[in-house]
Amino acid sequence: MSGTYAGSCTCQLVCPCPVDGVPTGPGGECRNLNVFHIARGNHDATDLSGVDFAFVAWFPANLTAGGWKVGVVVDQSASDAQVGALETILRGQAGGPFGDFAGLYGEWLGLERAAVTFTDGERPSGSVSDKARFTFEPLPGPDGGVTTVKNAMYGFAPEFLIGKGPGHVDLFGIDFDGIYGETSDFTFASEMAEGAPKGRV
Repeated sequence: MSGTYAGSCTCQLVCPCPVDGVPTGPGGECRNLNVFHIARGNHDATDLSGVDFAFVAWFPANLTAGGWKVGVVVDQSASDAQVGALETILRGQAGGPFGDFAGLYGEWLGLERAAVTFTDGERPSGSVSDKARFTFEPLPGPDGGVTTVKNAMYGFAPEFLIGKGPGHVDLFGIDFDGIYGETSDFTFASEMAEGAPKGRV
């Protein structure tokens, strides 16, 4: 599946999670939310095109230390088949990046349905009903472009834009005000190309 995502977390600029560093959020933790818009995709015979979903997580330490708490919200317009397919993917049962993640999950907080919205553009934003909302604010580069991270150990894409992610999130008991933000297009598959970076949330 492919599309666009934006995320927000509690780490100070710049978030160290892509290089498996210790989070710089309060208490050495990272609380985060990533909202995805699937432009095209499928799981077996189930078409996932057009579905928005949110992936919320709590990292108690650096990513490879594990013990993550993870919950998912799928947009309420998705069909039962689409919700089931996404749960299979996001719990790691279909392989790919989330198959790698699953070994680091400490607690699956569940999957819910609600109004999930992703808005693309120069300042992408994500929301989950009245419980979460954030906007990506890019950090300018010296050439007038946007600061990027490329070829990181953990990333939802080989290169992603970084900046601020102000907003508030309160989902699955994970409550935080966002500081860092990132966004990019993404492509996930059950069998990722050799050398593709591991996914990051």
